[in-house]
Amino acid sequence: MEKHRAIPKGYMTVGEVAKKMNTTVRTLQYYDKEGILTPSAESDGGRRLYTDKDIIKLHQIQSMKYLGFSLDDIKNRLIFLDTPAEVAAILTEHAATVREKIESLSEALQAIETLKEEVLQMQSVDFRKYADIIVNLQMKNEYYWFVKHLDNETMDILRNRFNKDEAVEMIAAVSFLLDRTIQFQKDGIQPESKEGQDLAKIFWDKVTEITNGDFSLLFRLAELAESESGVGGEWKNKQKIANSFLEPALKAYFTNIGYNPFEEAEQ
Repeated sequence: MEKHRAIPKGYMTVGEVAKKMNTTVRTLQYYDKEGILTPSAESDGGRRLYTDKDIIKLHQIQSMKYLGFSLDDIKNRLIFLDTPAEVAAILTEHAATVREKIESLSEALQAIETLKEEVLQMQSVDFRKYADIIVNLQMKNEYYWFVKHLDNETMDILRNRFNKDEAVEMIAAVSFLLDRTIQFQKDGIQPESKEGQDLAKIFWDKVTEITNGDFSLLFRLAELAESESGVGGEWKNKQKIANSFLEPALKAYFTNIGYNPFEEAEQ
């Protein structure tokens, strides 16, 4: 940085630059401190002096900030670009980031609209259930509507059993098993076959894991799935098709192992 006894022609003080570029002295001092925009010279009295070249850099910084670039991006990359092609490449990269932000905001807006619809459909104000729906929406759980049909006791059980990640894994696992069951039907595999019995065991082990052996919870979920006001759409159709295979497969499985948990639960 050059040193000057006085302020020579062509140099500006930080106050003059701030006024000219519609910014603040504090902002320019911060840019200087962080190495984003260092003045070209300094007077003997310690005054930081800027040139027209610095003004151009400052204009670039302001333009890129307006476009949404972070100060780290500006400091580490943008102000050192020399060719239009390099600038265009960075702008292309930033455009992708902006599109991601737009997509994220669109999803947030959709979640808000969805929650509003669910709130209006529910018969009472229940902030705990609202929170559960929001969490499921944030996880992009397409079966979020399942939550609003559960009573508080069932919801408490599920809250205590699973955290967010576990809930996502559980739903994904069940959905996968239902899809696999439907594929077995398409392939002509019989429920009583070895493949059918292996699938029945995997399915029942997953049910036991989810309910922790609490068959009252299983009955509640089953009743909800079958009710007219309960689950619907693609999931309900998938479950209905899969059940036509799973029911005889589980019946044969329980017979083979000599144990029927449903009969035990009824006693």
